[in-house]
Amino acid sequence: MIEANESSRKRVFISYKRSVEPDESIAMELFRALSQQHDVFIDQTMAVGAHWAQQIEAELRTTNFLVSLLSEHSVGSEMVLAEIDTAHRLGKEQAGHPAILPVRLNYREPFQYPLSAYLNPLNWAFWKGTTDTPHLIEELQRAISGGELSVDAPSKDALVKVSAPPPVPAPLLAAQPVPVELPEGAMDTESGFYIERPSDALALETIGRQGVTITIKGPRQMGKSSLLIRTMSAASDAGKRVAFLDFQLFDQEALSHADLFFRQFATWLTDQLELDDQTEEHWNKPLGNAQRCTRYVGRYLLRELDAPLVVAMDEVDSIFGATFRSDFFAMLRAWHNSRATNLLWKRLDLVLVTSTEPYQLIADLNQSPFNVGQVLELEDFTSAQVADLNHRYGSPLNPDGELQLMMLLNGHPYLTRRALYLIQSRHLSITDLLSHATDDRGPFSDHLRYHLFRMYDKKELVAGLLQVIRAGVCQNEQIFFRLRGAGLVRREGSAVVPRCRLYADYFRENLHA
Repeated sequence: MIEANESSRKRVFISYKRSVEPDESIAMELFRALSQQHDVFIDQTMAVGAHWAQQIEAELRTTNFLVSLLSEHSVGSEMVLAEIDTAHRLGKEQAGHPAILPVRLNYREPFQYPLSAYLNPLNWAFWKGTTDTPHLIEELQRAISGGELSVDAPSKDALVKVSAPPPVPAPLLAAQPVPVELPEGAMDTESGFYIERPSDALALETIGRQGVTITIKGPRQMGKSSLLIRTMSAASDAGKRVAFLDFQLFDQEALSHADLFFRQFATWLTDQLELDDQTEEHWNKPLGNAQRCTRYVGRYLLRELDAPLVVAMDEVDSIFGATFRSDFFAMLRAWHNSRATNLLWKRLDLVLVTSTEPYQLIADLNQSPFNVGQVLELEDFTSAQVADLNHRYGSPLNPDGELQLMMLLNGHPYLTRRALYLIQSRHLSITDLLSHATDDRGPFSDHLRYHLFRMYDKKELVAGLLQVIRAGVCQNEQIFFRLRGAGLVRREGSAVVPRCRLYADYFRENLHA
């Protein structure tokens, strides 16, 4: 094949999940084929570390196209999602570059949130088996040269298994239908692997009442979204209307302009309830943003609905950096307070999910929605809960193995599920899992690389985490709460320690101040 001239050569980034098939083989075939005409980057042999994360970010920033390989394995990959998320953000900042080219590798399930938010509007390519590889290469070449991938909106239903809509929106990726549940994302309400904690009973009892405010808080991957799904399902079963809003979907422009944010919030809420959008009429009033939004909800949405309304808000700390965050949360507190004097507002329930310590979101306690109603703080699994989960997976570990897993992961819900899934599926033994826990291609590599990628350029967080690992302290309380919100550290008496030994071992080796 004749190489392209310099003016027609493009930069291409291939995103895939390592160490699984057919993902890795297809990724390498695409790399070899596309490299004859373009400058192609693939993360195949790079050593993990701060420089690795820096290069991934730099390559995504300068690439023209992100080719994302999506299989039953990769749709739950934290690193694949991080690369798509980064490309989506950069595309908005850089006039559409990189463009995302999704490729389904014999995967016919609908994309679940958050992948659906990024990929559903896009055309994509479909690969059924090895005989499709030459055609896939040609299709990607055409797209890189200015064409389109073949599967557009009218063609999607023929290729994708369309599931019946759930009774309430599921905010995160549900487990795939396999004999032993894949440990990825939020858990289905019918999952036999869901471990109930005391907070579950409180959430379900509270949402059954009228006019309530619930805050679910805890570090990343603690099970907050799984509990939110169950709370929304219970609300729906009780005859309430549920509107789910994930604040991660607000783009940077909305987070930079209060006028745009409040109006998008009202429009999005209306869309979730499948009502006619009447924001234009209410936004023409000479009022402040919080007043307009309150007027819109009180005089239109609550009156229009024939049932109580639950507004479920996930990842509300996504507006942590917005200058108007205190105004927004003060508005929610005002809605909570309005129930005491206005029966109409008793028809509104609020459920907020955050991994950031609430006082960082709004300093004035009298204006905070996070210190009223039912506040639920989730914690890692206890030894007894790990033993319960081990039993549900068919007891692949004996009591000594349970203890070893607890010593490594300290009951981290997601990592514990992943470890038991891998061991039960006979992918590796407990001995192999422990000895290769921090390896670049080990059982937790995707998860660990995700954290490294998200943190490498935040020098204050790197310094804070290293201080925790080396000295058992974090002198900056703001840094502590950010690390805790990311799920990396915890308090143990007066000391601050890594959340688990796995994190201590990995980041001691791979982080550099």
